[in-house]
Amino acid sequence: MTTGVLFIHGFTGGPFEVAPFRHYLKSQTDWKIAVPVLPGHELGKGVQKGSMESWMMAAELELQRLLKEVDQVVVIGFSMGGLIAMYLALRYPIKKLVLLSAAAKYISPRILVEDARIMMKTSRRKNYPADSFYHLYNYKLTHTPIRAALEFLRVVRLVRPYHHDVKTPVCLVQGKQDGVVPAVTADSLYEQLGSERKQLIFSERGKHHICYSDDRNVWFEKVLKFLTED
Repeated sequence: MTTGVLFIHGFTGGPFEVAPFRHYLKSQTDWKIAVPVLPGHELGKGVQKGSMESWMMAAELELQRLLKEVDQVVVIGFSMGGLIAMYLALRYPIKKLVLLSAAAKYISPRILVEDARIMMKTSRRKNYPADSFYHLYNYKLTHTPIRAALEFLRVVRLVRPYHHDVKTPVCLVQGKQDGVVPAVTADSLYEQLGSERKQLIFSERGKHHICYSDDRNVWFEKVLKFLTED
């Protein structure tokens, strides 16, 4: 049985946010992996052109494409991408969900700036290749228009009433040092989700950009086990 993986990045971010986990899955499996760039997040374009509808549609179209090419699809969403992942789980036969630092509440883009700087410094010290998206990311975070922030808030409000309707097996990963999405948010979301099978993994040293946490290889392995178990 062939498996596809749809990664969905976060608000004003890009594929670099999930790059370490994507590389890990690529090295450990033969799964078909897709990491679309949400509208308004492309290089050289501003989030002014993005909207809740366009972000949802882009992810949905990529999921539809994957569903035609493989037997089963798992969706992995980071931050705002986690909310979009839950939205898709309400509409499509997704095998499993992985929610990374899921932004179930409104977050401040400016708080993300410092966390992104720390993430890149840490990755350079560990000789992890820096991603060119960072410069775009830093610019967008410091120039995020109010309209775009309100679009993000619309995503939060759209999904919030339906947390209990999500029945897909789900694994949540949350950093205890996350200054953007407090750890208590993950506890609350875990309780609200209607899935019979659900797992909550905490990274003791993880910040918001959980894929760059010092202990990422520990939870990478746990999540892969979750994804491969029947």
